[in-house]
Amino acid sequence: MTTTCPATPTVDHDLLVDAAWLAAHLTDPQVRVVEVDVTLATYEDWHIAGATVWNLYTDLKTPDYRTVGEPEVTALLARSGIAPESTVVLYGYAPAFGLWLLEHHGHADTRILDCSRETWHASGHPTATGAPPDRTTSTPAYGPHAEDERLRADVTRVRTSIGDPHVTLLDVRSTPEYDGECFWPSGGLEPGGRAGHVPTAVHVPLDAGHGLYDDRGAFRGPAELREVFAPVDLDGAGELVTYCTIGGRAATAWFVLSHLLGREHVRVYDGSWAEWGHLADTPVQRVTA
Repeated sequence: MTTTCPATPTVDHDLLVDAAWLAAHLTDPQVRVVEVDVTLATYEDWHIAGATVWNLYTDLKTPDYRTVGEPEVTALLARSGIAPESTVVLYGYAPAFGLWLLEHHGHADTRILDCSRETWHASGHPTATGAPPDRTTSTPAYGPHAEDERLRADVTRVRTSIGDPHVTLLDVRSTPEYDGECFWPSGGLEPGGRAGHVPTAVHVPLDAGHGLYDDRGAFRGPAELREVFAPVDLDGAGELVTYCTIGGRAATAWFVLSHLLGREHVRVYDGSWAEWGHLADTPVQRVTA
């Protein structure tokens, strides 16, 4: 991870691989490809040849939308054939959340495919259909390292950050979600849930990419990415805490800020609004007309 804030930030190319590189390494036994998605239907329709799938809702989150712990991550790595020396390449709906989770648990070599699924398919690179491969039997025992708590913010940390001049809370959900018109990005409300945003949160909507990607689904350059995040201090020493609904967009913001723009002290509130909006005693602010 980049540990300085250069005046002219540069992309950390080690964490991004292009389609040509991945196509050339699909049969490399050290490379494991993972699609991070919210439904198995997309994966089963077609996926990158040899890839396994992690469902954001069922593999990476508990039923109450909290991020799974070390035992679940250990089992997931074993099921996916991921060993300590594996290079893990993630793609799909929320690859940055997968990368954040693996970094949080200390995996050394994790990367993101720097193009969309559609670009991979349109380029004629190898694809497959159906259920994921079972790699469990060939996987050595592998437990994650101690969790890196510098990457994560829990509900208590978010609560104490409200109004703290040294912390910026960054809401990257859509405008209707931030304003309190809906609870979920689909536009739906939630029984027992409250819509709105965390008080004092700065709003930078990242729905539909919001300028992060080019027409191939690759990340744009540092200058354009800095424009997207212009509302926050990109060169300061204060802490940034990103959140969204279940963590996917928040992790994307964390990845761009930390790894592509070199911003230090960025955390993901992985419980995000699915947790905050369900708690009875958390402060919620709405935008009124």
